[in-house]
Amino acid sequence: MRMTRRKLRETIFLLLFRIEFNTEEELREQVEDYFETHQEIEEPDEKYIREKLAAIIAGLPDYDAKIMEICEGWRITRLGKAELAILRLAVYEILADEDIPVGVAINEAVELGRIYCSEEAPRFINGVLAKLA
Repeated sequence: MRMTRRKLRETIFLLLFRIEFNTEEELREQVEDYFETHQEIEEPDEKYIREKLAAIIAGLPDYDAKIMEICEGWRITRLGKAELAILRLAVYEILADEDIPVGVAINEAVELGRIYCSEEAPRFINGVLAKLA
């Protein structure tokens, strides 16, 4: 069964979250391990996840710069790891993924924040992304 857009996005987030804790090589290994342990993921969905993840990682310096531009006075290291991964994903979707409307990218980021972050995070994520949109 194919994954929903929300589930695809959540999977990309979960893999992006690992960036802060792993070297590039370790991350590659973890992505491979993820797909080996989740063999129920159909090939088109795996391809989509891999492509989006690679695109986000390739643009990370630019996306981080955008986030820091909006979060004046904050350093990347001050942001929570989950919030950072959500913002990176959403900034990519807003700036580089023409298939995803800006409002959807923001709403989905806020929802991920509700699930994976502190109580204040959804409002913070919404505020940052609203300034970008």
